[in-house]
Amino acid sequence: MKIYNSLTRKKEELSSKDNTVKMYTCGPTVYYFPHIGNMRAYIFMDLLRKSLKYCGYKIEGVMNITDVGHLVSDSDEGEDKMEIAAKRENKDPYEIAKFYTDCFIKDTSRLNIELPEHIAKATEHIGEMIDFIKKLEEKGYTYIIDDGVYFDVQKFKGYGQLSGKDLSTVGESRIDENSQKHHPFDFALWKFVPENHIMKWNSPWGVGCPGWHIECSAMGEKYLGNSIDIHTGGIDHKPIHHENEIAQNDAKEGKRVVKNWMHVEFLQVDGGKMSKSLGNLYTLDDLIKKGYSPLDFRYMNLLTHYRKALNFTFESLASSASALKSLRNLVLEHKGAPNKTKEEVLKSYEDQFVAAISDDLNIPLALGVLWKMLKSEEKSNDIFLLAKKFDSVFSLDLEKETKADEIPEEILNLANQRKIARENKDYAKSDEIRNLISSKGYTILDTKEGFEIKKI
Repeated sequence: MKIYNSLTRKKEELSSKDNTVKMYTCGPTVYYFPHIGNMRAYIFMDLLRKSLKYCGYKIEGVMNITDVGHLVSDSDEGEDKMEIAAKRENKDPYEIAKFYTDCFIKDTSRLNIELPEHIAKATEHIGEMIDFIKKLEEKGYTYIIDDGVYFDVQKFKGYGQLSGKDLSTVGESRIDENSQKHHPFDFALWKFVPENHIMKWNSPWGVGCPGWHIECSAMGEKYLGNSIDIHTGGIDHKPIHHENEIAQNDAKEGKRVVKNWMHVEFLQVDGGKMSKSLGNLYTLDDLIKKGYSPLDFRYMNLLTHYRKALNFTFESLASSASALKSLRNLVLEHKGAPNKTKEEVLKSYEDQFVAAISDDLNIPLALGVLWKMLKSEEKSNDIFLLAKKFDSVFSLDLEKETKADEIPEEILNLANQRKIARENKDYAKSDEIRNLISSKGYTILDTKEGFEIKKI
């Protein structure tokens, strides 16, 4: 298998000891509901894990749950996100963490995401983080100022290798005149906290809580040792969080700890940024309320390579839902049919599938192989069985029976009236009819072919 390594900026052949891939994935900060942009990263993780397994690798995986230490700013400024959530909801931060962790786990299950072998909570590994910081301190990489213990990036020669940062040019990241930091890129390993801070622990340096970056290094070492094959995460982690992880890991060990870094691109909404202020921060529940299944969204993710931005629109989601329904119907048409397909034909399709997933996880191409096979070959149970095997990577429940929604005649009539209104550019009437349809328990989505109606 070849994967694109963000560190070397090129595709490299994956090598692992005893055919076991040690893999670390940056998990969620559990202070709010996970949105669909978050879930793209975990669908990517899942596709990578399942592709590796399909190709014969074993996996030892870890994913962290950040339930303390992640400040509002990645540059160690502002409040801890967990404390902010606790104030917002008038709850204990540990209650907040449990509630949103459960929400995240529920969403991964609905998306057929297989969780890694180890799920590690930051609050349960404070001792390991303190020990890690001690070793950095012993090697001379740390210093203490009024608000905490910091890593001195100028003492680590490799800083900037992932992000391309140049220590000699500060750019937008400048030290405030009141800051005691030695360099703008220095980052907190341990933050001192006020007496009223709920999440705090004793340490050799004083009462406080860990910085965000140290948790991944400490937990990665605990479960995977000092040689990790793959580290995954979102592209937003690349410039700060993962750059800082590399500094901590490699400074402590005196060698490169993570061999391959893999980053998934952003999910956009209607071609732009997704944010609360724009009102387009959609969750899986939002999609379900509009009549879609989580696997419709998963299918949509399979259509775009992980290193390209994915543009989410409800029109494209409607198209994905329709395609998934058609795909399942095609698969089921082969089920139970006489075995007519020659062995060399089956082998050719599987070779194409493996070549696609082995080429930096080219899932769109692998999906194309499946479509081609189902459409090109005579109905045969061998094809059905091979499609099921491919689905061990896609995880789309391709064997699931599909049932068309029974749409009442009244709703169909309204939908046709709306179509005429749109053709006449009477958008006020079109919106009025859409709202009426919604009030009757249905949602209508415009497609290239016309429209699609779903029961809410």
